[in-house]
Amino acid sequence: MEILLLALSVIIIIGLVSAIKIVPQQEAWVMERLGKFDGVLEPGLTMIIPIIQRVAYKHSLKEQAIDVHAQTAISNDNVTLLIDGVLYIKILDPKAASYGVSNPYYAISQLAQTTMRSEIGKLKLDKTFEERETLNHLIVTSMNQAATNWGIQCMRYEIKDIQPPKTILQAMELQVAAERQKRADILESEGKRQSQINIAEGEKARIVLNSEAALTDKVNRAKGEAEAIVCVAEATAKGIDVVAASIKKNGGTEAVSLRVAEQYVEAFGKLAQKSNTILLPANLENPSGFIAQAMTIFDRLKNTKQTDSKD
Repeated sequence: MEILLLALSVIIIIGLVSAIKIVPQQEAWVMERLGKFDGVLEPGLTMIIPIIQRVAYKHSLKEQAIDVHAQTAISNDNVTLLIDGVLYIKILDPKAASYGVSNPYYAISQLAQTTMRSEIGKLKLDKTFEERETLNHLIVTSMNQAATNWGIQCMRYEIKDIQPPKTILQAMELQVAAERQKRADILESEGKRQSQINIAEGEKARIVLNSEAALTDKVNRAKGEAEAIVCVAEATAKGIDVVAASIKKNGGTEAVSLRVAEQYVEAFGKLAQKSNTILLPANLENPSGFIAQAMTIFDRLKNTKQTDSKD
């Protein structure tokens, strides 16, 4: 009897222990009653009825990262790519995740692979590298539309690596090198062009400055020569005025006659020095005769001047 009571006590204790459930934070346990969905246990201490009720599924409500293994995909321009990524998901509906699909994590990873292949097929090779962020967004949108019935939400998807074939890589490297060489040649040509422009502008400025300097020099020289001519003319005029005033004085005519005679004799003496041909006056033996002739010329000039002044 005592053994029976002891066994009954053990059974009761085991039943009580199995009836008490402690659900951790950020987890959701799906409970069934006689094989039928009965509810979701919230975090904390919960009592269930042994044998009748049982915990069928346990789900973590935390955001989880799932590796999407490398797979081949063909771009729009028929280039085969090897792509892998990582998927971040979160269970929002434990009931749908338990009964909507047998293995939600496997199903969502396969959906990510097929969606990624589909989106890659819409883009060309260059766009897959340039629009990676856009591609990630499109994959997340497509997956959320299909995973709604599974109680799973795709938070984000990130492509880790895109590996094109080696031949494509070599072609891309050559293209990048050619593009860089092109930019270098353009920059060098622009530098040479700018240098030639600067040299031409400097030469132009030098020519303009030299011409302006020459113009200024000619103007200054012309002004100086004009002023010199004016000064000489004024001095000559003043000299003529002084000579004229002196002639009008007493004895001025005799002095002028004497000066003319002296200059005539002096000029006649220099004729043999400037030319091999000399024309001598007929009265060379009589100096007083050609002096008188010079005075006659002077008197004629004087009379002509006085006549002009009277008119």
